[in-house]
Amino acid sequence: MIRRKTKQISVGGVVVGGDAAVSVQSMTNTPTQDTAATLAQLRALEDAGCDIARVTVPDEESARALYIYKSSGLKMPIVADIHFSARLAVLAAEAGADKIRINPGNIGGDDKVKLVVDACKARNIPIRIGVNSGSLEKHILEKHGRPSPEALAESAFYHTALLEKFDFTDIIIAAKSSSVADTIAANRIIAERCEYPLHLGVTEAGGDARGTLKSAIGIGALLADGIGDTLRVSLTADPTLEVKRGREILAALGLDGTGVDVISCPTCGRTKVGLIELAEKFEAALAQRFSNHKFKRRYTVAVMGCAVNGPGEAREADFGIAGGIRDALLFRHGVPVRKIAEDEIVETLLAELTQAES
Repeated sequence: MIRRKTKQISVGGVVVGGDAAVSVQSMTNTPTQDTAATLAQLRALEDAGCDIARVTVPDEESARALYIYKSSGLKMPIVADIHFSARLAVLAAEAGADKIRINPGNIGGDDKVKLVVDACKARNIPIRIGVNSGSLEKHILEKHGRPSPEALAESAFYHTALLEKFDFTDIIIAAKSSSVADTIAANRIIAERCEYPLHLGVTEAGGDARGTLKSAIGIGALLADGIGDTLRVSLTADPTLEVKRGREILAALGLDGTGVDVISCPTCGRTKVGLIELAEKFEAALAQRFSNHKFKRRYTVAVMGCAVNGPGEAREADFGIAGGIRDALLFRHGVPVRKIAEDEIVETLLAELTQAES
């Protein structure tokens, strides 16, 4: 796929936009002023592979807590999420936030916007404009009648203009809706009309199963079009799960350069091994064995049910198995290696992966 050309912006050392890899974000759900709980969650997110983490800053105590998080040894950039208060945005910038998330239109007049812009300019901090279907400006909502894709895009450009007035262009735009279709359409409109990097996500997507499905469709459709520079899978779940699901979406599109992609057939009447159970066991064992492992590259492992869709259809896999009658054929890049017993399949595949990484 051909990536959309965008301005390149640095968020605490993580490059967003241009030819940079698509980054995965999440947000803490602990009270930001509870430094012990929030720091523990930030570390868990970093360990899970989160590229950029966001914390809410509803008061001065939360803003001051950023000093602690930024001096804790975390390498992951931290974004301060601000609503309505230019003063808190300035405090967060002074405390070391790597990015400020605001809507310039709801923090006051031009003088307030300029305060935030000046604080960010002085520290080379970018600003993310966050537009959601539930928080559109009254005049835009009245014009369009509902939070339509056109309304979301108009709101985004209304906010960028407020920053551009003061020659500030280190901007990332996020336009999200709980509607998958509206999210896709809004981001396509924005992508056509500017070169700012886009942060993707379907807001209020739901729990793991429903939220991941909606996010995979909304985020995936845009990424497949070459649109999107950073993303968050918003789930009513543990924030570390958001990171895992985000990585899985990137991997499915071939945009995550490391890790393991497991491909397996849906089975049919030809299958003579317990492939469904084997695939589940391998996925679980893989997650456990390599939970904190940073892979050198991307591997494809095939778990196939028979010779028909074994080495042939999985020819491009690094290695895999094709089920026989209570046994399986191990193959590498489509070339048969040896037969193995059914109860040896999971450990054999894990051993192959371990050897490839050594």
